[in-house]
Amino acid sequence: VNGETQELNRPIMEDATIQLYKFDDDEGKHTFWHTSAHLLAEALQELYPGIQFGFGPAIENGFFYDVMPAEGQVISENDFPKMKELAKKSEPVVRKEVSKADAIKEFEADGQQYKVEHIAEDLEDGTISTYTQGNFTDLCRGPHLVNTGAIKAVKITSVAGAFWRGDAKREQMTRIYG
Repeated sequence: VNGETQELNRPIMEDATIQLYKFDDDEGKHTFWHTSAHLLAEALQELYPGIQFGFGPAIENGFFYDVMPAEGQVISENDFPKMKELAKKSEPVVRKEVSKADAIKEFEADGQQYKVEHIAEDLEDGTISTYTQGNFTDLCRGPHLVNTGAIKAVKITSVAGAFWRGDAKREQMTRIYG
């Protein structure tokens, strides 16, 4: 909409030039993969109570999510079919705009220390967007698919280690690529 990629269900409040994207378009792939990263995080949240979330962006050939499982938890590739199960629910992906202070409160209440650090240190005061599907809410600029039902196939391509914020002096997280 006027050169900005946004969700199909976000209201257009003025005359606008509109371009629609499909998966064949870079913008369409990015949106699909970004929503897939959130779906992965939602599945991990259900499977691993207490898991911490870092960053989960779309990248050139898919997506990844950096996570810190709770002590004693080991992420298993056998758990990833949970993503397909959740996708079948076709949950709406809902955007919400909140103040920085409210975002910090929300993620503190959820025990998400990496999200709180990111908000406090990197984001300016003002409006911050979150996206929720099912029981999972993430700090995010978007855009996303309207619902998770459009995700028909997801493949986890590798599981690796990554330092929080790419800093070898910080804790090592688990990075899951898809």
